[in-house]
Amino acid sequence: MAPPVTPQELLARLAKGKPISGILLVGGDSYLRELCRKKLVEAYVSEGTRDWGVRKFSADDDDISAILGQAQTMSMLAPQQVIFVSEVECWERLGEDSRESLVKEISAYLDNPAPFTVLVFEAAALDQRMRLAKMFAEKTVTVSVELASDPVERARLAVPLSLEMAAELGAKLEQGAAVELCDILNGELAAIRTELDKLAAYAGDRKIITRADVDLLVISAQKYSVWELADMLAARQPAKALAFLDSLLREGEAPAQLLGALAWMYRKLLEAQELPAGAAGWQAASRLKMRTDAAELAVRQSRKFPKSQLTGGLAALYEADNRLKSGGSNPRAVMEFLVSQLASPAPA
Repeated sequence: MAPPVTPQELLARLAKGKPISGILLVGGDSYLRELCRKKLVEAYVSEGTRDWGVRKFSADDDDISAILGQAQTMSMLAPQQVIFVSEVECWERLGEDSRESLVKEISAYLDNPAPFTVLVFEAAALDQRMRLAKMFAEKTVTVSVELASDPVERARLAVPLSLEMAAELGAKLEQGAAVELCDILNGELAAIRTELDKLAAYAGDRKIITRADVDLLVISAQKYSVWELADMLAARQPAKALAFLDSLLREGEAPAQLLGALAWMYRKLLEAQELPAGAAGWQAASRLKMRTDAAELAVRQSRKFPKSQLTGGLAALYEADNRLKSGGSNPRAVMEFLVSQLASPAPA
């Protein structure tokens, strides 16, 4: 039973040109899922035949016999077809007999798939204890359309994808700018793509997106907001911090991006605490990979926090990030609880 592959590993397999009979896209990142869909269609269905060679079904609405029937039916106008089946997780809610029958039907098809069809199943998540998930793991190429849950690792993995996004927009994103952008946006690919649209338009004929561009268009407002909030957190003023958070949210700050900016700030404060005493502004800027004025601000702010408050704060930030990504909690409530935690008085 092969482990899930990454979207990049899937793209490498597609580049070899050999059809893959069955694929499972599993995970909740909308950008990665759409990227895989796009690349699959481009790889297997020529542009002029996509009206006939790309079909979409919903596991919640369409019968499995109709889906597999289409998979076994060659289109008159497209020599190859890609069939997408969304919401596969709903099959887990079927009664045991119906689910067993469905698993047998899909398994039988995948044992002898139509050579002209690429059948792509999609699920946000599957229960690995159930036969449905085990069958997909055995008989399909499973692709994880989800970056790491840890925000630091997620931001790191998002960097090469951000470079590809910029190239698709006809721009070159400098490596340092990519790292800064992914860090401040918490590795959220949809948000990164949105900001890159703005950055590419701003770069214009220059065609190069620099760290200065990211600082100017993406980070500046969020940086100053979170540094202002840092004073309230260091002083353990929850009421004042919550009022400030409320004003940011009412002004349109997205909770996920605000959380990313806070996590970025806490990491920079911890890095600043590791600097030798009396480090010059240019030395802090070099070590922290920030402008001199911003690095000096980080150093000043870092002196207001005990290290234990920063490490505990990062743990709370990562927990809040998981709650936001799960989709089961109210984003405002998550942020209010988080800020209350970060600003609460230290235990005696």
